[in-house]
Amino acid sequence: MIRVGIVDDHAIVRSGLKQFFSEQVDLRVVGEAASGREAIDLVRTTELDVLVMDLSMPGQSGIDALGMIRAKAPDVGILILSGYPEEHYAMNLIRQGASGYLNKECEPMEIVNAIRTIALGRRYISPAVAELLAQQLNRKEGGAPHEQLSEREFQVFLKLAKGETAGDIAKALSLSVKTVSTYRTRLMEKMSLASNSDLTYYALKNKLID
Repeated sequence: MIRVGIVDDHAIVRSGLKQFFSEQVDLRVVGEAASGREAIDLVRTTELDVLVMDLSMPGQSGIDALGMIRAKAPDVGILILSGYPEEHYAMNLIRQGASGYLNKECEPMEIVNAIRTIALGRRYISPAVAELLAQQLNRKEGGAPHEQLSEREFQVFLKLAKGETAGDIAKALSLSVKTVSTYRTRLMEKMSLASNSDLTYYALKNKLID
């Protein structure tokens, strides 16, 4: 039996997934969470095989939680199920430890197939993500500027792009304001940007934020 956790801030999405998974003889939903912080608590207190997690949630997002979940539960498979198309986040998050990435517009059975693959200790690479991998291998320059960022830099970048202050970010990520400023300087250099408004424009243009 594959033990599954569901993380999404919409109760109706959690309920729909739970109902669908209950129809599969080999899946059992053993816990739910509505935010990144709750997801971290869930992996700490519950024996899980695969966590199915949304990205966009209030407070601590799936992106913020991913690294902490990986640190606390290195063996748990993490399937990102997001409203964002694969090209926006998939490569970054798979590099950061996600076991697979699916867009919420996929067929429900593909989610189940992904869970089964991940439960075997493998990564689930959908055709869309495989295409992105192929493009990245063919590209001479190693991809878009935001794809060069480390996990922490990427988190700080998204929060700055949404207009959060260094103080807000420091609190959310349990860092000092000075450390956040260091990350900001570093990511600005890597992305060749000059101001926070440049960051916001870049993120909107690349559909990394709404």
